[in-house]
Order: sequence, then structure tokens, then C-alpha cells
Amino acid sequence: MKFYKYQGAGNDFLIADNRDGSIVLSVEQIAALCDRRYGVGADGLMLLDGPQGDEDFRMTYYNSDGSGGMMCGNGGRCIVAFAADMGITDFRFHAADGPHVAEILSSEGPCKRVRLQMKDVASYDRYEALTGVSVPSEGCFLDTGTRHYVRTVEGLDGYDVTGEGGDIRYHAAELQPVGANVNFIEPSGNVLKVRTYEKGVEDETFACGTGIVASCIAAYKTGISPTEVMPDGRVRYDVKAKRDSLSVDFRPVSGKEGVAEDVYLTGPATFVAEVSVAL
Repeated sequence: MKFYKYQGAGNDFLIADNRDGSIVLSVEQIAALCDRRYGVGADGLMLLDGPQGDEDFRMTYYNSDGSGGMMCGNGGRCIVAFAADMGITDFRFHAADGPHVAEILSSEGPCKRVRLQMKDVASYDRYEALTGVSVPSEGCFLDTGTRHYVRTVEGLDGYDVTGEGGDIRYHAAELQPVGANVNFIEPSGNVLKVRTYEKGVEDETFACGTGIVASCIAAYKTGISPTEVMPDGRVRYDVKAKRDSLSVDFRPVSGKEGVAEDVYLTGPATFVAEVSVAL
């Protein structure tokens, strides 16, 4: 079976073309493929499935432990880059959280810069503290296609993201039984620094697209100034993940209508390798 490895801001994925519907993988097979010592190694695995109705393809996403049922922003950009490399020219697709549209802004060698429309964010919950955790936990909860908790901290570069993120992910009563990814943010000049502990990977990853979106919206809601306020009222945050740079722009919404709409995530998506595996 042939897989293609892509990475988006260091978040890496195995992707297969499943437009003919022939690929069926078990949880154990997915986990084995994503294992970094005994498999190929990846933060997640995706299938590019055939369209159903008015779309160009479907994105099916699995975490490295084989669990699924969520959206991945970096994965979304990578599957768009993969679709383009497979000859697809329009990028309307369906993921676990609904429809998405994307465009490729530039392409240089194996790297494409992709602008991906994310889901509107309808709610935002603020907590002074979470029940059941032993670490400071003031922050907020948002769903950007995947469930996220966001905390503002100082000294993010040296922060114990894995330890504190794992405590909140597993033990916060307010986030159970599903849990949530946990994001730690810190403004640095006109850039927002973001680090994320991802459930399903159960560790810090180099970047999390839905987490970066959640972090930027949470930053706006808590008074952290955006990089740019546009003439039409949209705002943009430039983001520094663990190594790469991305951006998020959206239209803030006030009142009962929601929190943010017309949300876009822009960043790199890079082809790494073609891999043939025996299952």
C-alpha cells in the first residue's frame, strides 16, 4: 500500500488516495503505521476519499493512536496540497466538522502555502479554574473543529507543555469525558506564540492548526491585540508555532450570534516522502 508523507508546520501525516474506496484500516493498523520507532511515524493519518455530492473530495482523519472523528487544521492544509499533487484543481471538501474550502496561495518545490477556511466558532466558555487538576488552569474552552482549552502563560519557551497539558487533558472535570487539546499562548511583540498538547498523540506536537485557530480567537476575546485590524473589521494574528510561522484571520462576532466567523488558517504544507508499506 502506498502512502505519502506531508508535514504542515512540523505536524506530520501519512496520506493515502482512497477515492476508489478500497482502503479499510483498523485502529491497530493506523497506530502501527504512525509509530515512530516500529512504523513509518506520523502525528496522524488521512484518507483522501471520493466526493459525495457537491464537493471535490472528502478528508478522513485519524490520530496517531487510531482514534478519529475530528478536524485537523494542519492536516486540512496537507490534504489540499496532496490533492493538488494528485491532479485535483478545486478544493471544496468535507471533513469531520463539515464543509471546507481552500486555495493554494503559492507553490515552491515540495512546499505549498495554503489558505484554509475553518468552521465558524459559535461559543466560548471562560473558567477561573478547572476542577480536578493540580496545575494553574485559568483559561477558556472553544471548539474549532476539535475541542480546545487555551491558557495564557509567561515564559512559554521553557514551559512544561506536556506535563501541564496532560494534567488538564485527563483530569479537568469540565472537559470530560472526551477531554480536549490544551494550548498555551504568550504574546511576543505583534506575534502570538502557541504550543499545544494534543490528545490522541498524547504529547506536544510541533503545531496544531485547530489549536492555533482556537488560540487566536481566545487571544482576541481576552484582550490580546491582533497583528492587524483590517478596514472591514476582520482581524489577523501572526503566529509562531514551535518552529514555523502561520496566520489566522477572522471576523469577530458579538452578541448571541457567535464568537468568530469567516475564519481562515494560512500556513505551509510540504511533501516529504512517498512510502510503500506492507499491511
